[in-house]
Amino acid sequence: MKSLCTLLGALCLGLGVVGIFVPLLPTTPFLLLAAALWMHSSPRLHAWLLSHGRLGAYIRDFRERRAIPLHAKILSVALLWTSMLYCVVAVVGRWWWAQCLLLAVAAGVTWHILSFATLRK
Repeated sequence: MKSLCTLLGALCLGLGVVGIFVPLLPTTPFLLLAAALWMHSSPRLHAWLLSHGRLGAYIRDFRERRAIPLHAKILSVALLWTSMLYCVVAVVGRWWWAQCLLLAVAAGVTWHILSFATLRK
């Protein structure tokens, strides 16, 4: 069971890192899940993740303050809407119901991101 949790933690870490660069793939939830999976299955990996210079900050900020930095909010929302509007116009241009669905998803995710407190350094 521990090896499965360790493997799933590694998969979540990989998805979290990819999420830094891919607009619709979230980063923090995957990093939080990796930390949770490694907490008991691999204390060494858990400690490494929390002490990592870049990735550890995502987890610590969210776990301790339940807040997202302002630049992360702006970048997330901007990339989200850029991607969604491109999909609405160029990908699903003929299907009005798919356009409405994508816009509803974008609005919901935007609301969710903005509902968290803004981290002030």
